[in-house]
Amino acid sequence: MKMPCSRFTTTILFTLLTCGPAFGSQWQAAVGAQSQDKGRQVVAFLPNELWIHAGDDVTWTVNADEIHTVTFLLAGQLRPPFPVGCAPFPPGLSSLFSPSESSFDGSTCVSTPPMVSGQTFNVMFPATGNFKLVCLVHPDMTGVVHVLDPSTPLPHDQSFYDKEAAVQAHDLLAELNQGQADHHTVSPNAVIVGAGKTLANGGGHNTISLMRFVQPELVMHVGDTAEWTNDDPSMPHTITFGTEPKNPFPPSPNVSPDSDDGLHATISSISDSVHSGFIVSASQDQIGISQRPRGTTRFRITFTNAGIYPYKCALHDNLGMVGRIIVLP
Repeated sequence: MKMPCSRFTTTILFTLLTCGPAFGSQWQAAVGAQSQDKGRQVVAFLPNELWIHAGDDVTWTVNADEIHTVTFLLAGQLRPPFPVGCAPFPPGLSSLFSPSESSFDGSTCVSTPPMVSGQTFNVMFPATGNFKLVCLVHPDMTGVVHVLDPSTPLPHDQSFYDKEAAVQAHDLLAELNQGQADHHTVSPNAVIVGAGKTLANGGGHNTISLMRFVQPELVMHVGDTAEWTNDDPSMPHTITFGTEPKNPFPPSPNVSPDSDDGLHATISSISDSVHSGFIVSASQDQIGISQRPRGTTRFRITFTNAGIYPYKCALHDNLGMVGRIIVLP
């Protein structure tokens, strides 16, 4: 059945455009949404649960500046590290990533590279089954596609999914803003790094993340130490002064551990470069799986000379996640 064209737009720059195919049915869904200032990022497939027929295809459109992947792993496949796609190479592919208009039936992994706002990816589903959808960048971002026999009536049409996606995006954005971020600072020189909530529905997990330093500007004195703490349950951030490293995962060589598991560095000049590496909570423990090590959630810098020191999150500065430390004599 050919789906009618429709358009549903929210005031948060969330847009879904749907048009019908010439053969089978084509469905439209979104990946992510964001506030106007890009500071709040909806880390979710919208909607994250679809019912379609075998032979139908789905096009996902990215509606946010945070990167995402659209990935279907095999049942039991180990989740690859950030994000290398379908490792090892799928049969017949010379890349870890799949071309748009790929086909997925549960026998071969399908994955996009990291995508940003405006990019699309289409997957055709030739066989019945219930297929989990994940983003390789964000562990708490999941969904499911239920592929039914063509003789089975579908519970929803495209108009329903458009409206559901917009409502889900709106509700997630309303869950968190900078004023709601937890100000549990333990000293006047403390900065909260981001904030977030992970919610669940019948389709999987959705996350709303604040891509901001709460109290991003501090005024302190020579010899003082600033402390950054990541409050987001799953989103990594960095604290980066000076030159941004090519590999953002590890800390720079001038960073060392404190006795309480935090990381620490010293800056003596506005030309110094210091990078925290990823600071983020460990993923949740699960029954039957070895306990995860504690994540690194705190980073400290002691300033030994006066000056104005700008810094950023190397992962999210494009979204406006920046700050500065003013050090007085």
